[in-house]
Amino acid sequence: MIDSREGGCACGAVRYRLTSEPMIVHCCHCLNCQRQTGSAFVINLLLEADRVELLAGEPVPVDVPRDDGNAQRVYRCPGCQVALFSEYGSPEVRFVRAGTLDDPSSVSPDVHIFTKSKLDWVGLPDSVPAFDIYYDSKVLWPPASLERLQAVLPARS
Repeated sequence: MIDSREGGCACGAVRYRLTSEPMIVHCCHCLNCQRQTGSAFVINLLLEADRVELLAGEPVPVDVPRDDGNAQRVYRCPGCQVALFSEYGSPEVRFVRAGTLDDPSSVSPDVHIFTKSKLDWVGLPDSVPAFDIYYDSKVLWPPASLERLQAVLPARS
Protein backbone atom coordinates (compact mmCIF):
# COMPACT_ATOMS: atom_id res chain seq x y z
CA MET A 1 0.00 0.00 0.00
CA ILE A 2 1.04 3.58 -0.54
CA ASP A 3 2.43 4.97 2.74
CA SER A 4 -0.64 7.11 3.25
CA ARG A 5 -3.68 7.55 1.07
CA GLU A 6 -5.68 10.55 2.22
CA GLY A 7 -8.34 12.75 0.76
CA GLY A 8 -11.04 15.24 1.46
CA CYS A 9 -13.58 17.69 0.17
CA ALA A 10 -12.97 20.88 -1.82
CA CYS A 11 -13.15 23.25 1.16
CA GLY A 12 -10.98 21.07 3.41
CA ALA A 13 -13.54 20.76 6.22
CA VAL A 14 -13.74 16.96 5.85
CA ARG A 15 -10.55 14.92 5.62
CA TYR A 16 -10.11 11.13 5.64
CA ARG A 17 -7.42 8.45 5.51
CA LEU A 18 -7.73 4.99 4.01
CA THR A 19 -6.15 2.42 6.33
CA SER A 20 -5.82 -0.32 3.71
CA GLU A 21 -5.86 -0.91 0.00
CA PRO A 22 -9.34 -1.18 -1.52
CA MET A 23 -10.95 -4.56 -2.04
CA ILE A 24 -11.56 -3.53 -5.66
CA VAL A 25 -11.83 -0.34 -7.71
CA HIS A 26 -14.90 0.19 -9.90
CA CYS A 27 -15.32 2.60 -12.76
CA CYS A 28 -19.10 2.92 -13.05
CA HIS A 29 -20.69 4.30 -16.21
CA CYS A 30 -24.33 4.00 -15.07
CA LEU A 31 -26.76 6.84 -15.62
CA ASN A 32 -27.15 7.35 -11.86
CA CYS A 33 -23.41 7.93 -11.43
CA GLN A 34 -23.33 10.20 -14.45
CA ARG A 35 -26.19 12.25 -13.02
CA GLN A 36 -24.77 12.38 -9.48
CA THR A 37 -21.27 13.40 -10.55
CA GLY A 38 -22.10 15.51 -13.58
CA SER A 39 -19.45 13.48 -15.39
CA ALA A 40 -19.13 10.51 -17.72
CA PHE A 41 -18.42 8.03 -14.90
CA VAL A 42 -17.29 7.71 -11.30
CA ILE A 43 -14.34 5.77 -9.92
CA ASN A 44 -15.04 4.18 -6.53
CA LEU A 45 -12.67 2.40 -4.18
CA LEU A 46 -14.56 -0.27 -2.23
CA LEU A 47 -13.40 -0.57 1.37
CA GLU A 48 -14.75 -1.70 4.69
CA ALA A 49 -16.36 1.28 6.46
CA ASP A 50 -14.00 0.97 9.44
CA ARG A 51 -11.02 1.38 7.08
CA VAL A 52 -12.14 4.89 6.12
CA GLU A 53 -10.81 6.94 9.03
CA LEU A 54 -12.13 10.47 9.46
CA LEU A 55 -9.35 12.95 10.26
CA ALA A 56 -11.44 16.14 10.31
CA GLY A 57 -15.08 17.06 10.01
CA GLU A 58 -18.12 14.87 9.72
CA PRO A 59 -19.76 14.18 6.35
CA VAL A 60 -23.54 14.35 6.20
CA PRO A 61 -25.52 11.38 4.82
CA VAL A 62 -27.92 12.22 2.02
CA ASP A 63 -30.25 9.58 0.58
CA VAL A 64 -30.30 9.97 -3.19
CA PRO A 65 -32.99 8.26 -5.29
CA ARG A 66 -31.84 5.81 -7.94
CA ASP A 67 -33.53 4.80 -11.18
CA ASP A 68 -34.36 1.36 -9.74
CA GLY A 69 -36.48 2.90 -6.95
CA ASN A 70 -33.92 2.29 -4.21
CA ALA A 71 -31.89 4.95 -2.45
CA GLN A 72 -28.16 5.33 -2.30
CA ARG A 73 -26.67 6.99 0.76
CA VAL A 74 -24.09 9.60 -0.28
CA TYR A 75 -21.87 11.21 2.37
CA ARG A 76 -21.18 14.88 1.60
CA CYS A 77 -19.25 17.69 3.19
CA PRO A 78 -21.79 19.84 5.05
CA GLY A 79 -20.06 22.98 3.74
CA CYS A 80 -19.06 22.52 0.11
CA GLN A 81 -21.37 19.52 -0.51
CA VAL A 82 -18.68 17.42 -2.23
CA ALA A 83 -19.61 13.71 -2.27
CA LEU A 84 -16.83 11.80 -0.48
CA PHE A 85 -18.23 8.27 -0.35
CA SER A 86 -21.40 6.26 -0.76
CA GLU A 87 -23.19 3.20 0.58
CA TYR A 88 -25.24 0.92 -1.63
CA GLY A 89 -27.44 -0.91 0.86
CA SER A 90 -24.62 -2.19 3.11
CA PRO A 91 -23.27 0.37 5.59
CA GLU A 92 -20.33 -1.97 6.22
CA VAL A 93 -18.86 -1.14 2.78
CA ARG A 94 -17.92 2.33 1.61
CA PHE A 95 -17.53 3.38 -2.01
CA VAL A 96 -14.90 6.12 -1.71
CA ARG A 97 -14.87 8.59 -4.61
CA ALA A 98 -11.39 8.45 -6.12
CA GLY A 99 -11.65 12.08 -7.22
CA THR A 100 -11.56 13.15 -3.56
CA LEU A 101 -8.15 11.54 -2.96
CA ASP A 102 -5.21 13.91 -2.62
CA ASP A 103 -3.60 11.85 -5.39
CA PRO A 104 -6.36 10.36 -7.57
CA SER A 105 -3.70 9.01 -9.93
CA SER A 106 -2.69 6.53 -7.19
CA VAL A 107 -5.59 4.26 -8.21
CA SER A 108 -6.90 2.87 -11.46
CA PRO A 109 -10.03 0.83 -12.17
CA ASP A 110 -9.97 -2.94 -11.76
CA VAL A 111 -13.25 -3.20 -13.67
CA HIS A 112 -15.64 -1.05 -15.73
CA ILE A 113 -19.33 -1.59 -14.97
CA PHE A 114 -22.60 -0.51 -16.57
CA THR A 115 -20.83 0.12 -19.86
CA LYS A 116 -24.19 -0.21 -21.65
CA SER A 117 -24.68 3.46 -20.73
CA LYS A 118 -21.05 4.47 -21.30
CA LEU A 119 -20.73 7.62 -23.36
CA ASP A 120 -19.57 6.80 -26.89
CA TRP A 121 -16.52 9.04 -26.72
CA VAL A 122 -15.12 7.27 -23.62
CA GLY A 123 -12.56 4.63 -24.61
CA LEU A 124 -11.88 1.61 -22.40
CA PRO A 125 -8.56 -0.20 -22.19
CA ASP A 126 -8.56 -3.81 -23.40
CA SER A 127 -6.54 -4.78 -20.31
CA VAL A 128 -9.39 -4.02 -17.85
CA PRO A 129 -12.55 -6.17 -17.69
CA ALA A 130 -15.74 -4.39 -18.74
CA PHE A 131 -19.36 -5.44 -18.28
CA ASP A 132 -22.62 -4.17 -19.77
CA ILE A 133 -24.23 -4.23 -16.34
CA TYR A 134 -22.50 -5.89 -13.39
CA TYR A 135 -20.41 -9.01 -12.88
CA ASP A 136 -19.99 -12.01 -10.61
CA SER A 137 -17.73 -10.81 -7.81
CA LYS A 138 -16.93 -14.40 -6.85
CA VAL A 139 -15.26 -14.79 -10.23
CA LEU A 140 -13.59 -11.39 -10.60
CA TRP A 141 -12.53 -10.37 -7.10
CA PRO A 142 -9.21 -11.56 -5.67
CA PRO A 143 -9.76 -14.25 -3.00
CA ALA A 144 -8.34 -12.01 -0.25
CA SER A 145 -10.84 -9.28 -1.15
CA LEU A 146 -13.74 -11.74 -1.08
CA GLU A 147 -12.62 -12.86 2.38
CA ARG A 148 -12.53 -9.25 3.55
CA LEU A 149 -16.03 -8.65 2.18
CA GLN A 150 -17.47 -11.77 3.81
CA ALA A 151 -15.83 -10.87 7.12
CA VAL A 152 -17.53 -7.48 7.27
CA LEU A 153 -21.02 -8.31 5.93
CA PRO A 154 -23.58 -9.57 8.44
CA ALA A 155 -24.70 -13.16 8.04
CA ARG A 156 -27.90 -13.25 6.01
CA SER A 157 -30.47 -15.94 6.62
